Amino acid sequence: MKKIIAFFCVITNCVFLQANPLSDSIINNLCKSDYEYLKEKVGENKININFKKAWLLKAKKEGNLIEQINAYRQLMINEPNSKKKNYSDSIITVALKTNENNIIGSAFLNKGIVFYENKELVKALNYYLKAEDYLEKTKDLYTSNKTKYAIAQTKYYLGFYDEAIKIFNEVAVFFIEENDRAYLNTLHALGLCYQKINNFNKSKYYIDLGKNLSQEWNIKEMLKYFEHTQAINLYHQKKYNLCIEGLKKVIPKLNRENDFDNKTVAEFYIAKSYWQQKKYKDALPYLLKVDKTFLEKNYIRPDIRENYELLIKYYKQKEDTKLQLLYINRLLEVDELLNHNYKNLSQKIFKEYDAKKLINAKNEIENAMKWKNKVAYATSFFLLISTVVIISKHRRKSKYYKLKFDELMTSSNNSNSNSSKSLDVDLEINPEIVEMVLKNLEKFEKTKKYLEKDMTLSRIASYLKTNTKYASKIILKHRGKKTIDYINDLKIEQIIDLLKTENKYRNYTNKALADEVGFGSTQNFTRAFKNRTDISPTYFIEKLNELQ
Repeated sequence: MKKIIAFFCVITNCVFLQANPLSDSIINNLCKSDYEYLKEKVGENKININFKKAWLLKAKKEGNLIEQINAYRQLMINEPNSKKKNYSDSIITVALKTNENNIIGSAFLNKGIVFYENKELVKALNYYLKAEDYLEKTKDLYTSNKTKYAIAQTKYYLGFYDEAIKIFNEVAVFFIEENDRAYLNTLHALGLCYQKINNFNKSKYYIDLGKNLSQEWNIKEMLKYFEHTQAINLYHQKKYNLCIEGLKKVIPKLNRENDFDNKTVAEFYIAKSYWQQKKYKDALPYLLKVDKTFLEKNYIRPDIRENYELLIKYYKQKEDTKLQLLYINRLLEVDELLNHNYKNLSQKIFKEYDAKKLINAKNEIENAMKWKNKVAYATSFFLLISTVVIISKHRRKSKYYKLKFDELMTSSNNSNSNSSKSLDVDLEINPEIVEMVLKNLEKFEKTKKYLEKDMTLSRIASYLKTNTKYASKIILKHRGKKTIDYINDLKIEQIIDLLKTENKYRNYTNKALADEVGFGSTQNFTRAFKNRTDISPTYFIEKLNELQ
């Protein structure tokens, strides 16, 4: 019987490689395998959920509560937050059936982490506290202290710094004996807490201790975080040039880790350091980088809210009412997000531009702009000269746009996307894996999977049957583009081909065209179209219609 099951596992594995996802009948048969086999297959490909489903189904059929929890934990990997919440609820439901305090506590901890990752800090804290109640009744000291650390970290982000310090000091006593990396994380957290309450001597003590131990224990990846906090301490001590120098050294290290969180904080404090020295032009590029991260990642923290106050001040000094109005509106957006994610803390922060003041300033600027429009009628001579200049520029632009249109009409579909020159990128990946991924990439292109909405790097990696790091490197090497540009160009080439060959699409709105090729918004579609072609989709359609 074991030989039959083993043979069946080989056959189903072959089917798995050919088709994804597996059918329910195959998963039903696959769950007859032993747990070791299923775990091995999950370990080989954490993105694919088929063996995870078989693992869960087997555990349910056998009434094995522990393996059900293990399977649910695997299913959570690489899933969106909504699914993670559902799986974490299932883990709690199963854990409660075990009547084991350590298992139940871990389940509540898991749920708290899901909320924490989604910036729902108050909800996260509530689940952490439930986890602590159960874990304190057990001998599982490591998970108990891990939970206390999570509680302290959340309290830090909610602004309860004194409470966080007390808990961090408690867990530090445990971690110094049990886990070097966790101990260093705790030292760093203490340095941050003391920085927030302006006790820079204590902050420096923990930062220096952390740096020394990182070197001594050869955990050098922690050094950049201690250096980051150390540089911000220098800002608070009015040593602005040293702060700038320290943060500029740290940013490349953060870039290598794709740590946009700490990178954004570093950029903000570089900007503030320049600002304090009245070097406003030097500060501006860093203020704009923080804004760019907010637009791209929807990321902001209460302690860098001031970034928008400085932008408003800068453009007010420049008497640029349009950009002043832009950043007033942006700050209103920021406050809305902060009030949702950091409700407790945002109420404590001093806001030079509170909501009422912002709205008043916005109304004043808008009224002033209306008045200027009325005054403009009296400046007809100036407008006449301006019109001549604009017409001249328009003619030059028209020639340029026509040239770009002609290039598009003579180019074949996907000429830009799939035949891009390879870049000189050192992959450091097994050639067999590269070959497999490239075959899957060709299939991905031929089947036009790129037209699906919300095509993230994780989803692409899933289609290519690899991890996100390998996927992005191989695409950059062999398609000559970053992943987002590669996908956007494929989508744009598809819509260009449809507009050329099928008249009905020329009657579509930009929103409808964006939906047709899977863009998340009209704005993203029009931006991607212009990046690819140097002309707008509206202009392209107008010129196509003129050819008829």
